[in-house]
Amino acid sequence: MGRVVGIRARLAVRLLVTLIVSGGCSMSTMSAPTRTGADILIGVPNAVTGDYNVEGPLTRQGYDLWADWTNNQGGIEVQGVRHKVRLLYQDDQSQPQTSAQIAEQMLTTSKAQFLLSPYGSNTTAAVAAVAEQHKVPIVASNAGARQVFMQGFHYLFGILAPVDLYPAAVIDWELSGIPKPTSMAILTADDPASLLIAQGTVDYATSKGLKVVSLQKYPAGTTNLFAQVQQAKAARPDIFVNSGHFLEAVAAHKAAKDLGLDAKVFSYAVGPAQPEFVQALGPVADFAVTGTPWNPQAKFKADYGPSSAEYVAAFRKKFLTDKEPGFVTADATAAGLALELAIMHANSLDPLKVRDALAGLDANTFYGRLEFDAQGHPHVHRDPGFSRYYCWMALFTFSMLGLVLANGFLTLFIFWELVGLCSYLLIGF
Repeated sequence: MGRVVGIRARLAVRLLVTLIVSGGCSMSTMSAPTRTGADILIGVPNAVTGDYNVEGPLTRQGYDLWADWTNNQGGIEVQGVRHKVRLLYQDDQSQPQTSAQIAEQMLTTSKAQFLLSPYGSNTTAAVAAVAEQHKVPIVASNAGARQVFMQGFHYLFGILAPVDLYPAAVIDWELSGIPKPTSMAILTADDPASLLIAQGTVDYATSKGLKVVSLQKYPAGTTNLFAQVQQAKAARPDIFVNSGHFLEAVAAHKAAKDLGLDAKVFSYAVGPAQPEFVQALGPVADFAVTGTPWNPQAKFKADYGPSSAEYVAAFRKKFLTDKEPGFVTADATAAGLALELAIMHANSLDPLKVRDALAGLDANTFYGRLEFDAQGHPHVHRDPGFSRYYCWMALFTFSMLGLVLANGFLTLFIFWELVGLCSYLLIGF
């Protein structure tokens, strides 16, 4: 009996020692501090002044939101060491040559390890050429012109879908109206992205039976478009389109309203999706439309990074506003997330390994799915529910119009109920 007790006692002691040793190891592992390394320096030539003096700061907002989110998580982990990110900005004055010079200086003198693009296709192309020369990855947030990605760059990856795809979605919605529009007048800036959108608009509108009654080009950055709008007005279009950037959109819409251009739809490549458009124009901004690659109501499930709701909340908190971020800002944040994910997947800060990780990236974020084709453009994954969405949107528009024009209680009641039904269908989409 004593032998059995002795054995049990020895076993108990061994077990206790084992547990204490194991527990000690676990506690020592848990309490081991995470190692931190030097900041990852990322160069960002970007507009503060010049033609992109609105879009440039909006782009910076997106980059800053990404840096805040990443640094609040402790930074990016590479081989067990966490690195915070530091963004190095300099005003490129919206000029491609200046942007390229700044990028060169950032890579050679400031020793930036990676680049995030400026706003705009022209400036991005100039910076991408410098990045290619130095074999440093650059993620482009707001470059939508296909030509940028057809120059054989191997280190350039873009977030924004080709801009010539946008007109189809907008025109399909416009053609769902009752009565259907039959004619269109187009103004376009002469920069590559705007010309691509304009050509895509002409091609798709013509294929759908719309007649282009006026097509005019103006120098990018023009903020007095009264003469062009007057000519468009004389053609009496059902749809008025401006393919340009923010300041040009404001100028075109202001001229259209001041001159009394009586189109059924006012459509802009950039502008209406930004809160600044309403701030600049006031009530006359109502009923202007645009195509947008992202909006805060998007229901993408994020596998990494903030959710859409968290992103909007972070934007409002940081910039002390009750407004929602527009797609220009969201594009920039998505570009930062793409670079971060590539560094994590490469588990390295080596530019070539990060470049290869970008090429193989496939991740779901608040912005949607991030995946690049062989040219560095994002893969465009068409949502199979788009047709259904536009059907509900067309019915909603028809119902709102009927509600406004109703001249009796019965028709008022019918259209009121239809508006409610459409709202339910759209919310549940």
